[in-house]
Amino acid sequence: MALLFGIYPGGLSGAADGSVTDGPAEQPARINAALDALHGEHPFLVRGYLHYSDAAPGAVQAPPNPAQYATGSRRLDLVLCFREPGLDLSGWLDFVRAQVRQHAACLATLQITEEANHAGPGGDGGFPAARQALVEGVIAAKREANRLGLAARVGCNSTLAFDPAQEFWTDLGRRGGDEFRSALDYAGLDFFPDVFQPIPAERLPGIVEGAIKLFRHQSLAAAGIEESVPIHITEHGWGTGVDRPYSRQAEVLETVVRTIDGHSEELNITTYEHFALRDANTRHDHPLFQLGILDSDYRPKPAATTYRDLINELSLSFNLPDPPNVAADSTAAS
Repeated sequence: MALLFGIYPGGLSGAADGSVTDGPAEQPARINAALDALHGEHPFLVRGYLHYSDAAPGAVQAPPNPAQYATGSRRLDLVLCFREPGLDLSGWLDFVRAQVRQHAACLATLQITEEANHAGPGGDGGFPAARQALVEGVIAAKREANRLGLAARVGCNSTLAFDPAQEFWTDLGRRGGDEFRSALDYAGLDFFPDVFQPIPAERLPGIVEGAIKLFRHQSLAAAGIEESVPIHITEHGWGTGVDRPYSRQAEVLETVVRTIDGHSEELNITTYEHFALRDANTRHDHPLFQLGILDSDYRPKPAATTYRDLINELSLSFNLPDPPNVAADSTAAS
């Protein structure tokens, strides 16, 4: 099964202490040039994040204005992060519907919440209404996309859950029921093997295989999500740094992508997105600052060539469909 590939086109991200990594500001012209060189004419996703909070109005964007990179054969994978400490979801649902309308012209996929099972850095799980925001947000987004006649796919994601009861996914299935499951177009997995816990190189393929099988057969099954619902690998990367050479980053990328591709038909995996295009700050030794396939000055690492070659070999052979013309109805209320 051919894969749809993508990448987070920025560099700055969450650090281990919950802060934002430091480093040089994004340069849109250099990002666009790097993306063009990476995927050529193959269909491709650019992944962007918007942070919603009633308590802190004005959505944080990473990278700034991500839709600017969704041009040509590229489309937007937009993540709506729920960072609201309160329980009232009315503003959130208005925000979700508004983002569908605002980005209708370039939207391919819309992810509702980010890692709602994870309360640590980068995840929405520490906010008390996150799970309900996920369920209701998926339903609201799908209704709005259908109203506009959009082919955009609506989904959610998580990190790996190892508890036998799969409490997070069981709870989502119970909260959302059939309405949630019928609205869900895909389920995403964020995973970073050998970044937070060392893994011997010879064990990496087996670890990756085990992770994606666990996600399909235990996590998604616990929510009653059928195997016809595709899996998207929404974040994967490997940071360079002290004792973490560029050459190993390229090897890890190839191993993970080929393992995913080898199981794509069996497990219905349709999409792989890399995190990230460039380092947040190559001069910082911690791997979370060096997740890019380019350094922070946009110089390619060997992994950039590896990813380009994998895209050429394994990518979909057709372009994503152009969205319908929804300009006249894009501001209408649902």
